[in-house]
Amino acid sequence: MLKALIFLLAVGLIAGGIYVVPTYILPKYEPAPEPEPVVAVEPEPEPEPEPEPEVVENTDPATIEVPSGNLMVIEMGGSTEGEIRIELLPNLAPGHVEQIKRLAASGAYNNVAFHRVIDGFMAQTGDVEFGLLEEYGKGMYGTGGSSLDNLDAEFSDVPFERGTVGMARARDPDSANSQFFIMFERVPSLDGQYTVFGRVVAGLEVLDEIRRGEGSNGAVTEPDYMARVSIRN
Repeated sequence: MLKALIFLLAVGLIAGGIYVVPTYILPKYEPAPEPEPVVAVEPEPEPEPEPEPEVVENTDPATIEVPSGNLMVIEMGGSTEGEIRIELLPNLAPGHVEQIKRLAASGAYNNVAFHRVIDGFMAQTGDVEFGLLEEYGKGMYGTGGSSLDNLDAEFSDVPFERGTVGMARARDPDSANSQFFIMFERVPSLDGQYTVFGRVVAGLEVLDEIRRGEGSNGAVTEPDYMARVSIRN
């Protein structure tokens, strides 16, 4: 391809005169830039769904293998739907966390009612003896425990505030067994008097919807309940 056409200065003698022939220079040809290659971008892979925990029928919690995970998931039943996720704190209360994990993994907490719920205070559950829905009508809820031994207190300076999970007990500090409660609000009078073993990390809005009880004791006649409780990583 012709890059430039140049007419050089020429001097001609034409009819006795001198003529200057002008020089013409064409612009330099520049090839068009090569187009950038189109690279196909692979879409981000879809996150794998969280594996469902194995469904365990009620078994002896003393013989079950303690799960390694420290996330307790409560799937709600009754008038309240959704999940409450609790981070267990083994560094704070190792004995209580192990017992809670045994009970959850054995299926003992499934279908256990929130039998005592006081607005502005807490929601209590975990009576695996008398708090089951099929036992609820007998009116003994809140007085039972599990087949496991009672626990020695593991009090700490962690405050009882919204979302804190503590272990219920009788007057004896070393009488906690299976019942626990979740705080609606901050209550300083509980600090150092009950064992803190967990905290809600998701589902506070579900907690707020749990059916409240009546009277100063907060007893619930038609309770919401833990449809299923599992331990996950």
